[in-house]
Amino acid sequence: MTTAAAVRPPRRNARHTPLAADGPMPAAMLRDALAIRRDPLGYLAATVARYGDLVAFPLPRTPVLLVNTPDGARRVLQDNHRSYGKRTVQYAALGLVTGEGLLTADGEEWRRRRRAAQPAFHHGRLGAVATAASRAGDHLRDTWDAAPDGVLDVDRATLATMLEVVGSTFFAADLAAEAERLVDAVDTALQVVVRRARSLLPAVLPGWLPTPSQRRLRRAVATLDGACESVVRGRAAGPAGDDADVLAALLRVADPEWVRDEIVTLVIAGHETVASCLTWTLHLLAGHPDAQERIAAEVGALGEDGPRGLADLAELPWTKAVVDEALRLYPPAWLITRRALADDEISGLAVPSGTLVVLSPWLLHRRGAEWPEPERFDPHRFLQAGCAGRGRAGPREGYLPFGAGPRLCIGRDVALVQAVLILGRLLRGRRVLRPAAAPGVRVDALVTLRPRGGLPLRLVPR
Repeated sequence: MTTAAAVRPPRRNARHTPLAADGPMPAAMLRDALAIRRDPLGYLAATVARYGDLVAFPLPRTPVLLVNTPDGARRVLQDNHRSYGKRTVQYAALGLVTGEGLLTADGEEWRRRRRAAQPAFHHGRLGAVATAASRAGDHLRDTWDAAPDGVLDVDRATLATMLEVVGSTFFAADLAAEAERLVDAVDTALQVVVRRARSLLPAVLPGWLPTPSQRRLRRAVATLDGACESVVRGRAAGPAGDDADVLAALLRVADPEWVRDEIVTLVIAGHETVASCLTWTLHLLAGHPDAQERIAAEVGALGEDGPRGLADLAELPWTKAVVDEALRLYPPAWLITRRALADDEISGLAVPSGTLVVLSPWLLHRRGAEWPEPERFDPHRFLQAGCAGRGRAGPREGYLPFGAGPRLCIGRDVALVQAVLILGRLLRGRRVLRPAAAPGVRVDALVTLRPRGGLPLRLVPR
């Protein structure tokens, strides 16, 4: 005899989705549309709190599943990655700017591009990356020292700094003169991309229609295209340069469109990700002077000159842990989407082919089961033996600021070297503080996580 307690009540959303998971009704989605656009992070957190770690959204024409379990993330990104593609609204919108670069390419095309670029990201090149990062940290500190009252918008400043680093590291090109213009172009393009990904309207409007956003996007992309042409012309007209850098690897392919797409992809992904990491790391440190003191002690132990290169990284375990914890709390890539190419099962749930699967590192990094007191800034998490952030951390531990599996970000190690050394150089003999009159900080979930309206911070001598 079946007891009443053993009978599972029918789901209210059963007729709106083939997925056997709870979730909001269509009327609730329409009612919450403005809230979703204004605060997608808050909406996702509230949705998981209400419906659980597997949530079915009643979007028309395709099943949509939010997955907030480490084993589910591992299934999609690693164990069964070949059954999930990137033909999603998120990557289609981004492709309007990057073209079919490494970030948006799929299947065999992605594998070809990855193989071509991989040698330029070999560990043997990290020494040059470290040297460029050390110079960038010094330059950022000098810029900050020269700012009125020592106050600088670190969001804007780190974007410009990292754009210069991308130019020198990947292309042996000096982008300093164009940094401000390129930062504006990237910012404009990505704002249009985000709006397009969150709106149904672009799906019914022809791409050639000269709407204001389309005109802004075309101008921004034209600026990026001009920068790409300048980089390629500079290599052709100048000395032979580094035959192992990214640009050399791309030029060997001898496909102008391929070269263009990968340069734009690296300019955007290479500077946005590390700039976001540095911005939020500095924000967190400004509120935790004890963590700053430990960085100062590590940097000071390296001598008056501080960290200079790759060999010094091993002496900065606390600084690295601070960066790892900042990436946990503010993962630049806060949303990952995949399309199921075949029927599958995720965390015990049947997933039909065609399902749009949504993963959010922002949510996964805040699961109390894996991260006790998840909202607390605690770099000690990454100093413990066997913790999720050590070595090649992946979705098994619920930590994936750079993705996971075969499509783990190709520039992960480069980004971590840059972030740690720039931070070490920047805070050598300096302390970062919040200005007394600074407003509260709000997070904008754009392509990466950004502080809404900028992030003014003060840098002062110790």
